[in-house]
Amino acid sequence: MAVCSLQIHVHCSMTFSVANYLIGGNNNFSSTRTTLPSVNIMENPENFMVEVAAPGMEKQDFQISLDGNLLTISSSKKDQKEENNSNYTRREFSYQSFSRSFELPKDVVDDEHIEAKYESGVLKLNIPKKEEAKKQPPKLIEVQ
Repeated sequence: MAVCSLQIHVHCSMTFSVANYLIGGNNNFSSTRTTLPSVNIMENPENFMVEVAAPGMEKQDFQISLDGNLLTISSSKKDQKEENNSNYTRREFSYQSFSRSFELPKDVVDDEHIEAKYESGVLKLNIPKKEEAKKQPPKLIEVQ
């Protein structure tokens, strides 16, 4: 039985509003759209858990695909903000997207039972392992 681990390959395609770039601001994913969301990856004997911090998104903004053993999580969101004041009108357009890919171990993942849930700004994926890939307790051999 081999020890399984995820190999991480990151592909970044992000754009951000010109106004946010010119005026500066926070360096987090939701406000400037200039960084990749943080990811936690955990493994236990039963499954892998992937958590993606993506506040401000909606569940319909995410696309999750599995091509062979390559898991890709991507998102795109378009925003249009308009401020009306008695002296001026300001309208800003922004587009935010990211894509992250993770190479899963071959012949380990039960791809028919992967689950994804988005709540409180965190996308959570539960990626179960196939029964034959789960670590079994050591067998004791009786000495005769």
